[in-house]
Amino acid sequence: MIMPSHRVRILVATQPVDFRKGHDGLAALVQSALKEDPFTGTVFVFRAKLPRDKQGENPASIRMRTQVWGRGGRA
Repeated sequence: MIMPSHRVRILVATQPVDFRKGHDGLAALVQSALKEDPFTGTVFVFRAKLPRDKQGENPASIRMRTQVWGRGGRA
């Protein structure tokens, strides 16, 4: 379990992402779309892109993913 300090940054992506990208793909997205360095200890929050047939889905069922990368890799 990671215990963040009181000065941790949390950034939330406003557009849904394809979770099939994996950790490396999300790190690349952080660099290209958010213009942030993923290896600073910032917490990034993503929500899943729903398939077309589930776009009217109940918002309570939307999947979220948090990612934190340190200098040594994903934490």
